[in-house]
Amino acid sequence: MSTTFIATLVIKSGKEAEFERLQKELSGLTHTGEPGMIVYDVLKSRTKERTYVVYGRFADEAAFDAHMQSPSHHQLVPPILECVDGAMDLHMLDWKS
Repeated sequence: MSTTFIATLVIKSGKEAEFERLQKELSGLTHTGEPGMIVYDVLKSRTKERTYVVYGRFADEAAFDAHMQSPSHHQLVPPILECVDGAMDLHMLDWKS
């Protein structure tokens, strides 16, 4: 069963470029260093100012847990979260394939 998260984040004014840079780095490291990762994307809303959706899909719960414990996650997520204005809207989903 795959594990997926969808997080909607509003970014602090003036922090968009930093958020995008950090997310691009995290996405690259996730794609190259985590074999259980299927998709990790960051999307920018066309209609809601400073709003992004981060979508991650992992082969299973173990792959998601490995992502959460990875050095790149520990290094990059704290400064990413510093860019966030308020709480993120996080949804966890499962899919039986």
